[in-house]
Amino acid sequence: MKSEICDGQWSTARQVISPNHDQRPHGEVSLLLIHAISLPPGQFSGDAIEALFTNQLKSKEHPFFAEIAHLRVSAHFLIRRDGHCVQFVDTNQRAWHAGRSSWLDPYQQVLRTALNDFSVGIELEGDDETPFTRAQYQALVAVTQWLIARYPLLDKTRITSHAHVAPLRKTDPGPAFDWAYYYQELSR
Repeated sequence: MKSEICDGQWSTARQVISPNHDQRPHGEVSLLLIHAISLPPGQFSGDAIEALFTNQLKSKEHPFFAEIAHLRVSAHFLIRRDGHCVQFVDTNQRAWHAGRSSWLDPYQQVLRTALNDFSVGIELEGDDETPFTRAQYQALVAVTQWLIARYPLLDKTRITSHAHVAPLRKTDPGPAFDWAYYYQELSR
C-alpha cells in the first residue's frame, strides 16, 4: 500500500469527516488504541458504523441503534473486513474513541487518563469472536507503520487494546484478534 504524509490524513484511506473531534490539547500523539466494532452487533458491512461516527445513525433501523444513536463518538480510522480503510478524523486532531480509560505509560511510569488527548483510535470491523481478515491485518500494519513514521513518540510498545485501557467496560478487539500475527507482520 502506498501512503503519503499530508497533514494528518493518510492518503490510502477514504476520507469521511466526523464532526466528533476537537483539538488535541498538547499536540501529542504517543499511543495507538485498537478497537473492534460491528453494527448491528455481530453483523458486518453496511453503513451503520459510518453513520454512527457522523451522527447520522437512524435509531429506528435496528433496536440496538436506538440505544446508541445519541452517542457522539468517532475514531481516526475504520478498517473494513475487506481491508479498505476509512479515515474520520485527522490524526493531528482528537477523536472521541477511548471513553473513560487509563493507561500506564511504559516510559514515564505514570498512569495516564484522558487518553483521547494523545492517542489514535483504529476501529476494526469485527467482534470478539470472529477472526479478523488477512486484509484487515495488512491495512492495520500499513497504517501503523505510517503513524510510527509520522509521530516520534509512537512505537510498538505504545500500542494496546481498548480492553486493556478500559477493562471493566470494554472487551475489544477481543480474543479473536491475533496480536502475535500483527506484531510479526509489523516487524517485517
